[in-house]
Amino acid sequence: MRPSGARFSRDTGRRTPLAAALGLALGLELLLGACSGPGTGTGTAGPGGPAENPGIVPTETAPTLVASSGPLAPKPVPTAHAAAPEPSPSPSTTRPPSAAPATATEPAPSLSTTPTPAPGPSSAASGVPAAWRGQDVEVLPTSSNVVALTFDGGGSDAGVASVLATLDRYDVPATFFVTGAFARAYPEAVRLMAAAGHPVGNHSDTHPSFPDSTNSEIRDQLGSAEASIAAVTGRSTKPLFRFPFGARTPADIAIVNDAGYIPFRWTVDSLGWQGTAKGLTADGVRQRVLDAARPGEIVLMHVGANPDDGTTFDADALPGIIEGFQAMGYGFVNLREFVG
Repeated sequence: MRPSGARFSRDTGRRTPLAAALGLALGLELLLGACSGPGTGTGTAGPGGPAENPGIVPTETAPTLVASSGPLAPKPVPTAHAAAPEPSPSPSTTRPPSAAPATATEPAPSLSTTPTPAPGPSSAASGVPAAWRGQDVEVLPTSSNVVALTFDGGGSDAGVASVLATLDRYDVPATFFVTGAFARAYPEAVRLMAAAGHPVGNHSDTHPSFPDSTNSEIRDQLGSAEASIAAVTGRSTKPLFRFPFGARTPADIAIVNDAGYIPFRWTVDSLGWQGTAKGLTADGVRQRVLDAARPGEIVLMHVGANPDDGTTFDADALPGIIEGFQAMGYGFVNLREFVG
């Protein structure tokens, strides 16, 4: 292969001085053309450009030319910039986006793992357990040797001080049933009953016969008595109730239950309220009560005096009644504690 630009003598095959000089000049010309020729940079040979070489990959792309009214010029390449924040609207022109009308939201109900019990025979309003409904209790449902001493107040308060003093002396509980009228007439007596720790139950307001009263009248009697007694004692009479005269029908019991009361009758009536007219004495009252002794006995006595002779046989017989029960091994309960 002959070097590019060499001149040889046909005769000797050696480079002559002139040929060498011409060759040097030609080489310089070619070299200068290669440096200043208009190459495309795509690897395609042009006049004075580099020879094609498929292995050469261009590192840049020539700028795109666009037509214009002037000479062809490269299309400027946009420069990336951070977007400027949009100006906030002025308060006077601000409008909230369209949305559904706002509604008040209720807090989500708390979840409980305890199921709500189904309503039983007793209404939620009354609070009377099913086991106590539909009856006028004559004997407490117990096999224990306990008795309940109960006193009605609807007439006078003549025996109140004596009864309370005896109960205190023997440290024995009792239950009182008074009318609303009694509470209004003798508020201090009723207050002392409650202050001594004895429950005070509802005995109606004016002591009418319930079987002869309308349902509305019965409810009024219960409500009026409750208001008057609770105003003095500071505590509701519920669930303790006793029918006036002990007179009642199944319908009356249902009304009383629905009002939140358990009616308590008695196992034995001391009859002390009869006074001397029936030949009674304080000792006879005591013996009558003790002869009826049994577990759960409910004893009916009164705090007033007989209106004809002024006797207070129940108050007078009370010490002997307590001692007699104690001698037989009996204890005492009040009805509120018993029913819970």
